[in-house]
Amino acid sequence: MRLRLEILAALFLAATAAPAVAQQCGGDFQAWKQGVVTEAKNAGIGTAGLEALETAALDGKVLARDRAQGVFTQTFIEFSNRMISAYRLKQGAVILKEYADVFARADREFGVQAPVIAAFWALETDFGAVQGDFQTLNALVTLSHDCRRPQLFRPQIVPLLTLIDRGVVPADVTGAWAGEIGQTQMLPSDYLGRGVDGDGDEVIDLRGSAPDVIMTTANKITSRGWKRDQRWIEEVRVPDDLPWDQTGRTNKLPLAQWAQWGVTNPNSTPLVDNGLKAGLALPMGRKGPAFLVYDNFDVYLEWNQSFTYALTAANLAARLAGAPQFDPRNPEPGLNGDQMRALQTKLEARGYDVGTVDGILGTNTREAIRKEQMRLGLPVDGWPTPELLAKL
Repeated sequence: MRLRLEILAALFLAATAAPAVAQQCGGDFQAWKQGVVTEAKNAGIGTAGLEALETAALDGKVLARDRAQGVFTQTFIEFSNRMISAYRLKQGAVILKEYADVFARADREFGVQAPVIAAFWALETDFGAVQGDFQTLNALVTLSHDCRRPQLFRPQIVPLLTLIDRGVVPADVTGAWAGEIGQTQMLPSDYLGRGVDGDGDEVIDLRGSAPDVIMTTANKITSRGWKRDQRWIEEVRVPDDLPWDQTGRTNKLPLAQWAQWGVTNPNSTPLVDNGLKAGLALPMGRKGPAFLVYDNFDVYLEWNQSFTYALTAANLAARLAGAPQFDPRNPEPGLNGDQMRALQTKLEARGYDVGTVDGILGTNTREAIRKEQMRLGLPVDGWPTPELLAKL
């Protein structure tokens, strides 16, 4: 087992240390692919990997999926209610019991709690049931040739070819549309660099081996900065009057300060200072659900940059750990897609970087909203309302 891991680690380091070929995108596909071939040869990719690359082709369905991520236009309540299903909660409990010894080992070695791993496993593939049917190499080649986000995908090609070259995955391995593989949807660089042989068979199989999946997922999470056995999120109740400009994920304060301002547990009992600092996340504004988010929550955003996804994954982990369903409260009406695009356009005109005007409430848009709420004398909670749109 150790020998196998050492070989994979050495291959990964060799691949990442190889001289970089220009990361240009677009243009004639065959000419572009020849540049990838040169890069692969420089990285030491052998016959199997090069032959796989030779047959790689563009996949229009991948680009269609990349352009149509409408799921992230949903509110946190809509998205989380759909994703935290009764099946995932029930099956999660079964999985936690069935693989209790492996989860315990993952916690001992990496300090990542079992419900955290299980929640990602549930959301990504329903515990391995739906791993994706896109040919991984074609997906990565397509997204690397495309000029929207090539810097995210081009560095994944050589690690995938390394996995193919060494027989870890077949040349026609399939997975998600964005190039992830396995039951918790690992990018090839994580598969290669973070893979752990959890069942001791000297093969790291993230598609078929639950122990490999659990241990590798824990290793990936801890590599993103997870603080051993610390909390990640907890639901709270907020008062009607609060220094709203002090809220937000990044403004982490002692629990004693939040308690002083009137933040309590959901059942109205006082917060108990646990020695950690937390920010106050209000995904749907000051009248919606409220959560204290600790440093470990930031790791969720390393996994997926969507705040809505990250908060849903963190909440599912809390549910699997025994927390009750969160209180949606009564948030103010938000904006529809056209209104959100109009708001983003106005924010952009005022000099804010909102990324793409896409109608999605992303991190940059939330931050711009907070700054405009402060300027206009509105409660600073990052939630876009018709009132804010009208004032702009």
